[in-house]
Parts: sequence; structure tokens; C-alpha cells
Amino acid sequence: MAAGAAAATWRSFFFFLPRPPLLPPRLSAACSRRSSSGAAAPKDKTPKRSTFRPAASSTHDWIGPPNPLSNLRPIVYHVPENESELEKRLRHLRQETEDWNHEFWTKQNLTFSKEKEAFIISQLQAKGLTLRDEDGRRRALNSEEMAKFYKSFLDKNRTRHANYNKEWYRRNFTITLLMARVALNSMWRTITERSSSKKNT
Repeated sequence: MAAGAAAATWRSFFFFLPRPPLLPPRLSAACSRRSSSGAAAPKDKTPKRSTFRPAASSTHDWIGPPNPLSNLRPIVYHVPENESELEKRLRHLRQETEDWNHEFWTKQNLTFSKEKEAFIISQLQAKGLTLRDEDGRRRALNSEEMAKFYKSFLDKNRTRHANYNKEWYRRNFTITLLMARVALNSMWRTITERSSSKKNT
């Protein structure tokens, strides 16, 4: 019975391991979030998260639709019944990491879109063209012209992206250690309770 409880606990632990980075460490992937040269730049606004919170009776994490600025799905983590201090510490760190990630990509995407828009306008002006043609349609640059902007943006933000990746892995390493401790504590508690139950019978 104890072995079965241990196996179940570890299956639960590995199922809820932190997700891998939303982008691979390669800096070139940063442009995949906003790559369309025809997209209009979003308005600059302070990052905001939904204030929605699930009912106290909820037994699952809640995942919302992608945020229009960060492109990330917000997560509200379930608060288990009789939550221990270690479990609370883990939940707070996971939620804080979600919020930190959302804020980073909101600011990064806004910067990317604003600089891309400025680049497109400057390139069109250099050709003696306006942003709209005679029919009111938005003009776009070709892929080779946009590639110059993407490379420039990545080069300028190389350190920022590298620091993001370092912090992401640091946070997830800490989360993984806490999850291991929570799983071990849960396994030990289950074994102890079953052992006590057998003695009482």
C-alpha cells in the first residue's frame, strides 16, 4: 500500500512540473510573437491582469484566454484545503512567476510593435510613400526589408533576452525543488497515516 501511495505521489509530481520556457533560449524566437508587418501597433498601456478569482470550492487551476498584450494565458492556481506553509510558498512563487512573465512580455511586445511601426513608416518615407495607398490600404514592406528590422531588434535586446532566460530557469529550478519537497512531504504523510491506521485496528 505504501509503495502504491508513493508511486501515485510521484506521478502527480511529474505531471505538475513547471512548463518549459514559452520561447526557446534562441533569441531569434522573440520575433515570433509579433511578426506581421501589416499589424498595427497596440496602444501603450499599463499591464493589467483580470481580477477574476475562482470560488473557494474550486479544486482545479483556472486558465484564461490569451492576454491581448502578452499573448500568454493567465493562470489562477487552486488553493488546496489544509494548505501547508510549504505548499503556500510554492503556490505564491508559481503565481508570482506567471505575473512576472506576463509583465515582461507585455512590455516587450509593446516595444517591439512600436519600433516596428516606426521602422515601417521611416522606410516608406525614404521611398517617398505614405503609410496608405490611394485606395486607403496599408502599405507593407517585403520580407527582406523586415528582416533588417528583426535582426536589429534582436541585436539591441540580446542582453535583455538573455537575462530573461536566466531568470526564467532560476525561478523554475526553485519551483521544481519546492514541488519535490511538497511531493515528499505528501508521500510521508500518507505513509504515516496508513501506518497509524493499521496500528489502531
